[in-house]
Amino acid sequence: MEISHDTLVAFAKTFGLFYLIAMFSVAVLYAFWPSNGKRFEHAAKSVLDDEDGPCR
Repeated sequence: MEISHDTLVAFAKTFGLFYLIAMFSVAVLYAFWPSNGKRFEHAAKSVLDDEDGPCR
């Protein structure tokens, strides 16, 4: 069986769309998962804790 270019392009577009939707869903779920809140809060505040004073 020989795969034509049009068939391969259609498969890539369809699979790519589902792959993008799946990766976006995983990223959103990870970002808003309740147990990750403390980790993200610590990461956000740890940057500010290392500063000695105002930038000159």
